[in-house]
Amino acid sequence: MNTVMSARPAQTLYVSIRRDELRQLKDERAQLQHQVEQLRQQLHIAQSGLTPLR
Repeated sequence: MNTVMSARPAQTLYVSIRRDELRQLKDERAQLQHQVEQLRQQLHIAQSGLTPLR
């Protein structure tokens, strides 16, 4: 016999973060986005056979 499980409503998790921590996370995010953009450009250059501009 199968066990019937009742559906529970979704739970919300609240987290506190300090302003300095938030600023650091935003800075890290911006840096990672910049790195991703650079890697995309390098990939495009490699796929197209062009020489990179420096």
